[in-house]
Amino acid sequence: MRDLKAGTSKHFNETSGLIHKFGWQEGYGAFTVGASQESTVRNYIANQEEHHSRETFEEEYVRMLDLSGIEYDPRYLWE
Repeated sequence: MRDLKAGTSKHFNETSGLIHKFGWQEGYGAFTVGASQESTVRNYIANQEEHHSRETFEEEYVRMLDLSGIEYDPRYLWE
């Protein structure tokens, strides 16, 4: 994950043309999907702004944790 985060932030900062540098937050979450879900994931990414007008990132993240059966302590999610 360290290499993925380093590579993506380097690529973004070299190609975006933005004044402010991109940086990852301290924590992260990762979920997997099967190859058969590729079109669904692409559609989700393309429509993410609209999606988050109906469901916040925080609500979605907790929903994904719950659907995945991942135990968590809500006290530590957003520090």
